[in-house]
Parts: sequence; C-alpha cells; structure tokens
Amino acid sequence: MKIAMIGQKGIPATSGGIERHVEELSAELAKRGHEVLVYCRKWYVANQTIREHRGATLVFTPSIRSKHLDAITHTFLSILAAARADVDVFHIHGVGPALLAWLPKLVRPTAKVVVTFHCIDRHHQKWNWFARFMLWLGERMACRAADATVAVSRALKAYCHLTHGTEAVYIPNGTQIPTHTDDKSLLNPFGLESGKYLMMCSRLVPHKGAHTLIEAWKHLRQSSPEATRDIKLAIVGGGAFTDAYVEKLNAMAAGDASVVMTGARSGEALHALFANAYAVVHPSVSEGLPIAVLEAMSYGKCVLSTDIPENLELTAEHGMTFRSGNVAELAEKMKAMLEHPDIVQTVGREARAHVARHYDWNDIAQTTEHLYEYLHAEPEMKPKTA
Repeated sequence: MKIAMIGQKGIPATSGGIERHVEELSAELAKRGHEVLVYCRKWYVANQTIREHRGATLVFTPSIRSKHLDAITHTFLSILAAARADVDVFHIHGVGPALLAWLPKLVRPTAKVVVTFHCIDRHHQKWNWFARFMLWLGERMACRAADATVAVSRALKAYCHLTHGTEAVYIPNGTQIPTHTDDKSLLNPFGLESGKYLMMCSRLVPHKGAHTLIEAWKHLRQSSPEATRDIKLAIVGGGAFTDAYVEKLNAMAAGDASVVMTGARSGEALHALFANAYAVVHPSVSEGLPIAVLEAMSYGKCVLSTDIPENLELTAEHGMTFRSGNVAELAEKMKAMLEHPDIVQTVGREARAHVARHYDWNDIAQTTEHLYEYLHAEPEMKPKTA
C-alpha cells in the first residue's frame, strides 16, 4: 500500500510531538512492506539531500513560512503531489492541515483519507480569534470529511463524539524503550550532572506552561533552599513562531544559574538529557497524548504533570500530578519528589513497564495498518456520525 503522511513539518524529528509520531509510525509501516511518503517542509529538515529515512521516502514540497500560512500551504501542495504519486491513503496529521481533508476526494477519488486528531489546537494561547475559528473548522473537517478519524487519547475520542458527533478510532501515541547507553559528557555544555536536575522537554509555547514551572521553581528555591541544593532545572526545547514568549522565559531565567535553557535538542544529546534527569515535569494546560511524557516514562523517569485529562491517562496511576496552573502546588510536589528519591525511583520503574506494555510503536503501527486495510476492504462501513 502506498501511504502519504501529510501535515507534519518533516522527519527526522528534531522537535514536535507530531513529527516524532510520524517518524516512528512511518518507520514501522515501512518495515511491514508499505511504501510510505513523508511530505516535508524544507526549512525543517537540516539535510535536504536525504531522500530516505528509516525506510520512508522524504518528499519536499514548498510552503509559505509564516505563523498562519506554513502548515496550510504545505498541506495543499503536498496533497496535490501525493495525488500525482497515486497514493492509496492520505494520512493527514493535525486539525490545521485537516482543513483540506476534503481535497483528496477531488484529486484522487479512489484513495482513502485518514486524519489523526493530535490535539485541540484552538485552545492554544498563541492563536487569535480567526485562527481559532479556522482550527475549529479543521476539527469539523477531521471528523466529517475523512474516511476515518483517529484520536490519540481517550479524552480526544470523547471530545470528537461530544463536540462533532463522530466516533473516532482510538490509536494512541507510542514510545520505544531505550536500550543503548548514554554519553554523560553531552551534559557538560549545559553544566548539568547526572541525577541532579529536573527536566522539562517541550516546544516553548505558552500552553506548555514553562513560565509556570520557572515561577514554581523560584518559589521552591526561596522557600526550601536545602531541598534544592545542587539541583538544577533544565528546560529543553525551542520556540515555534513564539519568539516573544521565548524572550519572556529567558528573562525569567536570567540571573539564576539553577535554571538551564538548553534550546531545542535531539538525537544523542536529548537521549543523554532524558537518561540522566532525576525526574521530569510536564506543566502543560493543553495536550493530545504527550509524547514527551511517554518518552520520559520509557527512560524510567517519574513524571509530575498537570491534572488535565490527557495527561492523567498516563500519570494518574503511573506518575504524580498537580492542579493545572497552580504554582504553589507545583512547588510543593517538586519538593516532595526531591525529598523522596525512593518513591521517585519506584514510580519511574513502574511507568517504564506500563508504557512498554501499552504504548509500543509496533503495536500502534499494526492497528493503523488494520485501519487502512479495513477502509479499503469495507468502504461503506465507515463509523457513522451521530
């Protein structure tokens, strides 16, 4: 089967949960003998001479690189290119790109359209009212124009049903259990020591809550200097058309050597940062099913997350939680983590075993493959809308 992955920025993934999702899913589908075309934006992929990655073919199509036009222009041109390539499945990722979920039906009527609903993007604070309306419309197209809608969390599946009257298929994000050793010397440029830092890994956008974490960390440092002695806070990630917000975070961290802004990291550097963290904090207020949390758990790390439903699917029973946006409670929970390393280690071990059993990319690819085959074999049996 020839499958087009559309909507992501590209692979290899250097930042972004959708990009990591597409890379891992594409690699697993390629292992199963499918021809996978991943449509990439030139500005995202550092080495544009590569045309294959982990069995998937990279196809570069243009885009207008701006906050509001990058995704939609790239999606439009990628759909047209995929139609010319005679693909069997258009797999669109994200509700923004899903605005064009109807287009493949015009340019390649025999193909099937699958949209993965990764997150309720219109809740993100960086968008103005018009962008939020368009993202709502994208949700509608994801749920009504596609042959199948995939939700990466049970909370999103319920949202699709209650808001748009569509029975989405639950196929979660995944992770891989790391098996190779890390190079601790990669921590040196950041002034970090193994086991002596808390870590947040995320794009630096307001809804991920890095400002809340820095505020809580400063509060904890002032109120409990003994608990935080020799411990640092590492914030790993870069902006996404959010330069003003990144400047705000840098200003909050300025003058405090315990707050380390590493910038966006990938590959072995990111592996070392995860592997050597004492624990991981995820203070986001909006999610789909956070790959950063799944990855932290795969490293055997205890994760402290907000209590939003999408995070609770992972951390309610296999992590720690605090009330979303509550700085004082976040500081209190971080203090408890630092004072009880035995609990942190136990929770981390159990989290690792949990994601290994339930969030394996091989299983996720198999379920996705079955969905593609089902749509082609029984096109009239698409789940009915309410």
